[in-house]
Amino acid sequence: MSTNLETRSLLDDWRNFDKGCFFDLGHPLLNRIAESFVKAAGIGAIQAAARESCFIAVEGTESSNSPDITGSKNKKNRFPDLRGETNRKSLEAMVKSTGKESLQWGLAAGLYSGLTYGLKEARGAHDWKNSAMAGAITGMALALTSEEASHEQVVQCAITGAAISTAANLLTGIF
Repeated sequence: MSTNLETRSLLDDWRNFDKGCFFDLGHPLLNRIAESFVKAAGIGAIQAAARESCFIAVEGTESSNSPDITGSKNKKNRFPDLRGETNRKSLEAMVKSTGKESLQWGLAAGLYSGLTYGLKEARGAHDWKNSAMAGAITGMALALTSEEASHEQVVQCAITGAAISTAANLLTGIF
């Protein structure tokens, strides 16, 4: 499908986005990391912005004495500057939290993609072992980005990352 620049639509751009020609940094590993980072960071930003907008809307319509979903009346505001108001401080807090989460998504995708590619090149095979190692390292890295990372949390995230990645690798092609 060849289209010139003037008649190309947004749909054509999205179709070409999956073909891996978004970046050319001179090495396939760098291209893969950069593309994974940008794609996942964009998805993370959209997800975080939608979630925070929903929280702002819900918190703006609830009274302070109403119980939350769990039945607790003592709700701790996840982001104290987000108050359901349309003021500058609330918007800045939302942008900051969205940016942080988008970077975390990008870090996870870029690190995981780079590790799986590197392990495939080093070992000569792409199997569940590569996925487990990449998932564990990515899980540890994500745990370390949290504000209060404990040893137990880092280990738990490494195990979870390895398990999810291995399961995804083993289930590829089954469904």
